[in-house]
Amino acid sequence: MRAYSLWSVPAIAWLGAIPTASRLIGVPTVPFQAAGEAHLALSSLKSIIVDTQFADVCDEKGETLIPPTLHDFSETFAKDLKDALGLELEVSDASEAGQVTIFLTLGNSSDYLDAAGAPTSEGYTLSVSADGVTVRGASPLGVWWGTRTVLQQAILNEGSLPHGEAHDAPGWATRGMMLDAGRHYYPPEFITEMCAYMSFFKQNTLHLHLSDNFNVIGQYSRAFSLQLFARFRLWSDLEALAGLDKYKNESYTREQFEQIQSACAARGVTVLPEIEAPGHTLAIVQWKPQLGLANDLSLLNISHPETIPTMKTIWAEFLPWFHSKTVHIGADEYTAGAAEYNRFVNEMSVFIATESGKAMRIWGTFPPKPEYGDGNVHENVSIQHWAFFEDNPLYDYLLQNYSVLNSDDSYYVVSKWSGSYPQAVDIRRTFRGDPATAGLWYPHIFDQRNATNNPSSTNSRVLGSVAPLWNDYGQNASVVSEAYYAWREGIPALGDKQWGGDLSESEFTSVLDALHPKIPGQNLERSIPSESSKIVEYNFSSAFSRRTAASQTQLEDSSGNGYHASTDCPFSTDGGAGLAISSNCTVTTPLSSKGRNYTLSLELKIDELADPTNATLLSGGDSVLMLTPSITLFASGTYYRLNSTIPLGSWVNLSIVGKGSQMFASVKALGEPRGGADLRLRDDGVKEEFLAILGVLTQFHVWAPVAIEAPLAQIGGKNSGWTGQLRSMSLTSEAL
Repeated sequence: MRAYSLWSVPAIAWLGAIPTASRLIGVPTVPFQAAGEAHLALSSLKSIIVDTQFADVCDEKGETLIPPTLHDFSETFAKDLKDALGLELEVSDASEAGQVTIFLTLGNSSDYLDAAGAPTSEGYTLSVSADGVTVRGASPLGVWWGTRTVLQQAILNEGSLPHGEAHDAPGWATRGMMLDAGRHYYPPEFITEMCAYMSFFKQNTLHLHLSDNFNVIGQYSRAFSLQLFARFRLWSDLEALAGLDKYKNESYTREQFEQIQSACAARGVTVLPEIEAPGHTLAIVQWKPQLGLANDLSLLNISHPETIPTMKTIWAEFLPWFHSKTVHIGADEYTAGAAEYNRFVNEMSVFIATESGKAMRIWGTFPPKPEYGDGNVHENVSIQHWAFFEDNPLYDYLLQNYSVLNSDDSYYVVSKWSGSYPQAVDIRRTFRGDPATAGLWYPHIFDQRNATNNPSSTNSRVLGSVAPLWNDYGQNASVVSEAYYAWREGIPALGDKQWGGDLSESEFTSVLDALHPKIPGQNLERSIPSESSKIVEYNFSSAFSRRTAASQTQLEDSSGNGYHASTDCPFSTDGGAGLAISSNCTVTTPLSSKGRNYTLSLELKIDELADPTNATLLSGGDSVLMLTPSITLFASGTYYRLNSTIPLGSWVNLSIVGKGSQMFASVKALGEPRGGADLRLRDDGVKEEFLAILGVLTQFHVWAPVAIEAPLAQIGGKNSGWTGQLRSMSLTSEAL
């Protein structure tokens, strides 16, 4: 007898079909049959045991070509238990479960069905009793998703799990987000942290858009277009591609891209790469101008004899880098004619399949028409629908035997500003939707206003859903972390529905608030553990220090958190004013960055600047506080400047305040210290806001808030470019 599956109920009936009494509230929700009121405390567990016969098995049915083994997943799970719950369990292989252990094993994949009624390798069964926990997966990936349920429920139930059984499987195979790395560079560490965040909510796909440019409009001259911002983010030393990527420090080497894919795969997330063509290809045309269309250099001239061979050269180099079974060639917003476009897509499809055996995906453009005959895009090319003015996914593609991924622009985000799209995922759509579509959104719902445009939930050609974030206004519009905040609520809200959960809007906020502080494998908010709102406080005088080595002094953190700093800077002899700072010495803290919200305060006097346009006051992992000569925060490759500066030779209190999505600074004049007495404020400084300046198609500018992490790691040091004195430094978690 086949075990119960959420997806085995009739079409549409599964939407919200699991009553509260037989489900676990999590993200996503989990169908569950409780066995009484008892709970198992995870602190009573002795170890994690991996079924010996399956320890080295991988999931070959998923999208990644580098799937972890069951044992690999178990080791990551053990680390997560320690990070999230403080629970240390050793991992071992054995042929059967031990008493009061977590046993990870595999079952029959045919027991787990998706929304279309097809077997899925991502399903799992979670069994909890007084004897321990068993996670039985359709594959190691299914077991992994079961461990996410264990973590979530333990967090929500104060370290315990209810007795009973969950039998769970995703409704759709592709569940995730898309990040526009073409117009904004994201460091590898940020991408892998995002994968950890997504994985916690059972999303399995991060689509990376790796090449793009600013919009090219009609009045731009050829010379202007060839200098416009455009980036190709993969760095290769292949001679045939020399000049394609001119910015190595803003690109991914093969080693870096390997690390990104491996780290994401370790958490069940496949990186799906996209190299955009024949539209959005200004970076390629700037490299080879002869390939661009005369009236729009962002489009390739497909009829040029070098165009398709050039794209094949690019793909031949990078296909071996990519560990996904599907790759994306973009093929978006091409306006130079369907016939040549379709020829390009089909030639690239054949080439990629022949060269690598991979499948190919494109954005929905030029839907098939009878008059195209054999010139339509081949049916084995999957389509990523994004807008109804481009196609109707049901009638143009699904009913014509194409597979479709739902990226409808109702879930688009454009970073920082847009004339039409929001700056964060509109999660209300997932919970409220339209009464005609049962009030909820799911991946088979392309049109929330007109249900006749939506296929049945059982349509096997609906691949799932990916929600994009676009950086239309480039690198200086936002800092790296703002992409996370645009997705912070969107990933779990979408993740619930992409899986097939039925979490309500009223449940969502409280569940996410409880789970969020414990999500393992990431610290995207750059939070710092603290006993109170005061995170760190240094009084840089000899009374608050002790010598630890011949050249080092420990500086006490009086906040009580123990974040003691060290320095080789001498103490000033000028009235007990603190440390004498120069390029020949440094103050080093054990901290790197602090994210929203905070107030960072420094009491200092700057006596001399080696270069008034380039002095580093304080540096951290995500940002640098500078004088250029205005007060400046440097983050994500961009200088965010104020109109004010710090006067030389005067004691001041410099405060940097991060308040939600905004950043401020103020400078307050202080009196001179006398005999070690406290410095007293002479007047109040005026708060000035850091802003991003967005140029919109060279027509006008938009000023927008920017939220930058506080730099905390180092003061002074080589190339800091200033001399002076530093009396104190403090950091609180309040935006004062």
